[in-house]
Amino acid sequence: MKKKLSLILALLVLSASLSACSDEGDNFETRTYTPEGVTVSGIDVKVADREILVIPSGDGQFHIDYAESAKEFYDISVSDSGILTMISESDKTWTDYIGGSKSAGADQITIQIPNTALSVLALRTTKEDISLSALTVTDQLALSTNGGNISFENISAANSIALENKNGDITGTIIGSYDDYAITCSIKKGESNLPSAKGNGSKMMAAINNNGDIDIEFINE
Repeated sequence: MKKKLSLILALLVLSASLSACSDEGDNFETRTYTPEGVTVSGIDVKVADREILVIPSGDGQFHIDYAESAKEFYDISVSDSGILTMISESDKTWTDYIGGSKSAGADQITIQIPNTALSVLALRTTKEDISLSALTVTDQLALSTNGGNISFENISAANSIALENKNGDITGTIIGSYDDYAITCSIKKGESNLPSAKGNGSKMMAAINNNGDIDIEFINE
């Protein structure tokens, strides 16, 4: 009996110790990245377990609002061609996943975009939602998540739109005519208001979903 109690106490002490270590690395601080002295022509975001929210900028500048810790952080830069990239990085070990919890807002990335057309917008995440306000892309728009919803309002792309999801819904409105798009759609374990294939469009649209619905409306200007 004494051996069992000693073992239980030892496990409790170890768990508390590991939890404390985890908390030390998960002190998240909110930050804002604003590119200065460069022209941003496109945005490419590849993160894990983060909600991505795209909203209009209030001051005519690009801003990315996020939170990071010593063990969960981001590599953010602007290439010579003007593509703003944001990639999640981590120094976490298995002990960091025991106990502890993220600070409020640490799971969300907010991208503020001024009233200007981007050439490319690519957003990829996991286990969280992607939400877009009205915007125009002059070339390609691509949204992808696994375990969240994709939603957008009054978006437009000159060449192509690619939407991919698993275990969540894809819903939104696209500026333009249904006839403007050559469409391919693949869906499993869900319902879709798009045809599996449609040709005769000057623009390309691909929608893929597994275990979720697709509901997209085209709005003529």
